[in-house]
Amino acid sequence: MIPELYNELDRIFAARDRSNMGPTIAALLPLLEQHPHNPRVLYEVGGAYDTAGDEATALGFYERAMTGGLEGDVRRRCYLQYGSTVRNLGRVDESVTVFARARKEFPGSVALGAFESLTLHAVGQVNTALGSLLALLADHVHSEELDRYKPAMRRNAEYLASLDSSAASESTR
Repeated sequence: MIPELYNELDRIFAARDRSNMGPTIAALLPLLEQHPHNPRVLYEVGGAYDTAGDEATALGFYERAMTGGLEGDVRRRCYLQYGSTVRNLGRVDESVTVFARARKEFPGSVALGAFESLTLHAVGQVNTALGSLLALLADHVHSEELDRYKPAMRRNAEYLASLDSSAASESTR
């Protein structure tokens, strides 16, 4: 049953219209009714509400999906969407925590790193945010033009992150 369910979720997702999520939500709700505890269904329903602009509703579905055993790449995507949604709702400190947990679980995720940078910027850690983006570029973008400068980019990334660390240390004195 699960492969058929996931194929149906994939079909619904592929047919979505981001500018009009009503039909996508309508297609997902019967699956939610049939599989109210399936983490993938919960995640997809949350994502549909999120895309529709109903971020507060999406959060509950993301949380249930995460605690319900969501795994693998779908779990990584849920972390990203959940952390971003929490940030967009103004709960930036919570977003920092979500992204820190996500990055621990998926340390190589470029997408998580990019969106974590947005959260770091939102909490005022602008140097760390820029530094982490430079590190992502150095670690994951491969171009002949950029490759020769990667050591300098990494050093600048470390330096920028140290500026926010130094400022935090001074503010606690």
